[in-house]
Amino acid sequence: MNFNTRPVLLAVGLGCFALIGAALYLQHVENMLPCALCVIQRYAFFGAGVFCLVAAAVARPKPWVALALASALGGLYTAGRHLYVLANPGFSCGIDPTQTLLNKIPTAQYLPWLFKSDGLCEDGREVVLGLMIPQWSALGLAMVAALLLWVLLRRRPA
Repeated sequence: MNFNTRPVLLAVGLGCFALIGAALYLQHVENMLPCALCVIQRYAFFGAGVFCLVAAAVARPKPWVALALASALGGLYTAGRHLYVLANPGFSCGIDPTQTLLNKIPTAQYLPWLFKSDGLCEDGREVVLGLMIPQWSALGLAMVAALLLWVLLRRRPA
């Protein structure tokens, strides 16, 4: 069976941007301010989405898929860190050097509605459909990473 990975890469890329759209809805409509770790997860989804779309468009997608996988794994690590902060109430990432650094990056300067960190990591306990937002993010990034790993490891039929 000859299976083209282009539709999978397009679906993963568009899914990443849809999840960023969900985060923007929560931020701007539901007034849930993103913390530094939330913004890093947005960068991870954004990177994975862009790299997936590029991989779907080029003749040799493997390097781009590897970059998308690296973005997803970095975001998954950050989501795990965020869950650790929520599980240990005395540990905070509030107004710290990470948030200050993130807010000085050009993307945060030019697209503050998307990449500016205003919230506290400890405030991420709101539940949506039974899971906290960082749990949804971890689930989404794990699914993206699994699909990208499948694309990288699958063999072309002879």
